[in-house]
Amino acid sequence: MKIVKQNNKLAVPNKVTIPFIEGDGIGKEITPVCRAVVDSAVAKAYGGSRSIDWKEVLAGEKAFNETGNWLPDETPEAFRDCLVGIKGPLTTPVGEGVRSLNVALRQTLDLYVCLRPVRWIKGLASPLKEPQKVNMVVFRENTEDIYAGIEWRQGTPEAGKFLKFLTEEMGVTKIRFPKTSAFGVKPVSVEGTERLVRAAIAYALENRLPSVTLVHKGNIMKYTEGGFKRWGYELAQREFARELAEGKLVIQDVIADAFLQNTLLTPEKYSVIATLNLNGDYISDQLAAMVGGIGIAPGANICYESGHALFEATHGTAPDIAGKNVANPSSLLLSSVMMLEYIGWTEAAGLIAAAIDKSFAGGRATHDLARFMPNGETLGTMEFGAHLVTLINEIYGV
Repeated sequence: MKIVKQNNKLAVPNKVTIPFIEGDGIGKEITPVCRAVVDSAVAKAYGGSRSIDWKEVLAGEKAFNETGNWLPDETPEAFRDCLVGIKGPLTTPVGEGVRSLNVALRQTLDLYVCLRPVRWIKGLASPLKEPQKVNMVVFRENTEDIYAGIEWRQGTPEAGKFLKFLTEEMGVTKIRFPKTSAFGVKPVSVEGTERLVRAAIAYALENRLPSVTLVHKGNIMKYTEGGFKRWGYELAQREFARELAEGKLVIQDVIADAFLQNTLLTPEKYSVIATLNLNGDYISDQLAAMVGGIGIAPGANICYESGHALFEATHGTAPDIAGKNVANPSSLLLSSVMMLEYIGWTEAAGLIAAAIDKSFAGGRATHDLARFMPNGETLGTMEFGAHLVTLINEIYGV
């Protein structure tokens, strides 16, 4: 049975259909492990009264090999129909055509929030002296900025036409090497900014977090990133004036380069971050590195108005280690924790999170993490998944 949105809330059946994309490269290994761990946690948390009916849909190399299409129409339609889904890492096809399968899915479903929580887990190696101070949630805008993909290659008639428009009609004189330049357009809208900042503020209030920080480069890009800052403040004052007045919420802003420095020096000053797409790309990956690396970084793409959400491994396909039973499934597992929390199955989510915490604290992980742990013990991909299932049983008291 499918999830539906009723009265502005998700209605989730006890046996729920969740579409999934296996993923390319290491996706073939980490996705089955993830499903097994999730199924175990759901079964334990609800005594068999709830379950997930996993529905595989195709994208990436597997889709191309089976259908000749990198992203069959049936795939985004399945996510649209079922509201909530999860995916492994996907190869971006080389050459013409789809720029990025991930971007295509996000824009097709208008998943305007890229949600990236970042926290340190005891036992993980970190380049920071006090990684426990890092505990942030990044709201990265997913549909605008340079990721809208509006650009023209150097030397093409389209680039020439755009150059002519800029110089002859718009009076632009600051292009240093006009004849050899490629061009891109960076759209940032009032509506796109407001819905992102609104979602970030609502999240902060719901989770009793002290602040929302608008991260931008408005000192240089005054009308796009500067507009993001201004519209964000205006939205907060207009729609959340009472919460601001009562001290339940603080809205602040930081220039992006200063923010990257501050996250290393005083990370405890920040809780919820709202930013545009390119800034968010850099920020979320740096924060992940500060607490253990991209291999443990979860992510989600969400449209809060429609309820659509696609959870994902945030790393790549890692073809060099595919098929060797060494890949780390933690990113996808922690994304599944986010998925379970999103649909209200918090007990099952808590079991998985607790099992991962206990495993890392005990020094047991896949090689990429275990090699940096004091007395770390390396487990294969499948063995790590089986270990988590054992820990889930222990935590549940079996």
